[in-house]
Amino acid sequence: MGLLKFSKLPANTLVGADWKTFRSVVSGRYVAPDKRVKYTFTKCVCRLLSIFVPLQERRYRKLLADKPLQHDPVFILGHWRSGTTYVHNIFAHDPRFGYTTTYQTVFPHYMMAMQWLLKPFARLLMPNHRPTDRMELKPDMPQEEEFALLNTCPVSYYQFWFYPRNMKEYCDRFLTMRQATEEEIADFKEKFMKLVKISMWNTRPGIRDAQYLSKNPPHTGKVKTLVEMFPNAKFIYLIRNPYTVFESSRSFFTQTIAPLQFNAISPEEMEQNILYAYRELYDVYQQQRKYIPEGNLFEVKFEDFEENPLETTQRIYRQLNIPGWEEARPAIEAYIGGKKGYRKNQYRYDPRTVSMVNGAWGDILDAWGYERL
Repeated sequence: MGLLKFSKLPANTLVGADWKTFRSVVSGRYVAPDKRVKYTFTKCVCRLLSIFVPLQERRYRKLLADKPLQHDPVFILGHWRSGTTYVHNIFAHDPRFGYTTTYQTVFPHYMMAMQWLLKPFARLLMPNHRPTDRMELKPDMPQEEEFALLNTCPVSYYQFWFYPRNMKEYCDRFLTMRQATEEEIADFKEKFMKLVKISMWNTRPGIRDAQYLSKNPPHTGKVKTLVEMFPNAKFIYLIRNPYTVFESSRSFFTQTIAPLQFNAISPEEMEQNILYAYRELYDVYQQQRKYIPEGNLFEVKFEDFEENPLETTQRIYRQLNIPGWEEARPAIEAYIGGKKGYRKNQYRYDPRTVSMVNGAWGDILDAWGYERL
């Protein structure tokens, strides 16, 4: 059982960054007076742990750096709150798939060394559930890899968790990569490949025909870069009713960001940032999906997936030519069956929400056949 509530975390996830990355992320950024204790504690823990980063670096160079992946990854894409976690958890029950764990997202530099020491503390202190949707949290569960990427290189949109005042800047630079430099893109490619290899080493060592499974909403804005890295990667794109996505995103970001941030913005500014980032992410995906080879993309409404998850999962395996469906089916079917009683958050769309979504995303509602309210 986790001893801490999410709202009471004494530090944020930067505790697991290497010192160079930490300094790059915090350089020149404003820390609010009421966040200085959390900032200082995070900084001190990060500086202490960074002493041990070379231990993993040596093991990685020796064991994994020159070792190719057996298969290009499968990427689950879509805006936050579009059902990507549910789909990720389903596919992760296939024993072929390796993934980044919750522990690894915070401590990516302490996987091949120090995991034996740090993971028990993470298990003891980690909250049992996410604050907004009660999704379970455990150190070895599959998790989106963006926080792990942030702790290895500063080319990450998730810097906004700590500095929400700079959310739009991070969106343009690192979510859509529109303003990223060639050096930053190269840094992302190098660090992401390293993360994938270590994730596979950690979760699927010795598994013949193993394949990396990615669930990471920020990757939705990097399709061209991902195809450059992995020419035969498979992509699953989810879209969900934009009214629900907006309400859920507002709740998720507002509640989850508070324990992590070093400065703050108003709820109204957060709403505008959500509207902006959704539009930017959607548009860049529509522009870049053409780079995905024919037969390597499956697009689906989350509402349709949720109505028939087992049948839709089977269709994805068949359409994308992912091997191992018959072997994976029993575990996947058991997981889906176990979730039948799960109660999701219910949202009521007030007139203000409807007006904002219609004004900012009305054409997206129309394009995907969602009825305007």
